Amino acid sequence: MADAKVIPFDEDRPRRRLTGRRVRAVPAPTAEPELAPEHAPEAAPEAAREAGPAAGADWDRRIAGGLAFLRRRLTGEYEVDDFGYDKELTDQVLMSLLRPLYDKYFRVEVKGLENVPSKGGALIVANHSGTLPLDGLMMQVAVHDHHPAQRHLRLLAADLVFMLPVVNELARKAGHTLACAEDAQRLLEAGELVGVMPEGFKGIGKPFGERYKLQRFGRGGFVSTALRAGTPIVPCSIVGAEEIYPMVGNAKTLARLLGIPYFPITPTFPWLGPLGAVPLPTKWTIQFGEPIPTDGYPPEAAEDPMLMFNLTDQVREQIQHTLYKLLVQRRSVFF
Repeated sequence: MADAKVIPFDEDRPRRRLTGRRVRAVPAPTAEPELAPEHAPEAAPEAAREAGPAAGADWDRRIAGGLAFLRRRLTGEYEVDDFGYDKELTDQVLMSLLRPLYDKYFRVEVKGLENVPSKGGALIVANHSGTLPLDGLMMQVAVHDHHPAQRHLRLLAADLVFMLPVVNELARKAGHTLACAEDAQRLLEAGELVGVMPEGFKGIGKPFGERYKLQRFGRGGFVSTALRAGTPIVPCSIVGAEEIYPMVGNAKTLARLLGIPYFPITPTFPWLGPLGAVPLPTKWTIQFGEPIPTDGYPPEAAEDPMLMFNLTDQVREQIQHTLYKLLVQRRSVFF
């Protein structure tokens, strides 16, 4: 896990909590008045009679839920954790915005979710690619929507994410936190599912000619964190993200002026302006591999550099092997 500048959290900020309100029950009428034949409703088709009330009730529930959600946001009757994670906003808004991209645009196929624990802490380690970090968001939707326990994945992000206006606030609301060992260990020990992409900017900013070739996994910091927390490591391989923005060049001088790791040049960007920032609709596959347990090692194992190197290499090799396997099985980049 790469070193990152630690951005202090607001420890004294009061936590918002949901509050309940009593609602007085109104007794229902014992009987409905009979309608005269001339005032009786016209006979509707049988299908409409059966589906109509159910559809109407469903819409009523949606509208009531939406109004209740807006009331809680306006009155502050919701809660966030110590990292700024807002579960309600993530479930009802952020996931809803990402879901069409996941289901319709990239048509993500997910495999091996049975390897992700249903409860307790676990560290998911994945490859990183795509010029923009959409792969982490799609992995988050996969776990949230398709895992039987509908778990929430807490992604570790680079410090640059928390320096950008708007992005900073959205990232914290979605459960992302700084990619540092202390935060990751706190989340794992609290039983959270944590996601990390050790390649960092080296992965998402690599040239198109090096696609699906894993970069260096840092110094094994993520393995040390998993060992201290005693949680399993779940390798994850993502195919399809490499082609959404084929990076054929890097304007390094412009990147330095803007203070960003790289400035991508693709076949469409910056030549087509904002239109060139639209990702290509590639077909994605996300596969979660067999967990690597860490709870059998002694406490001092986290300080053993040789063990960390071996486990890091094992995770990296498992991800790389699965990537090659998925690429062989893939019929086309877009289908």
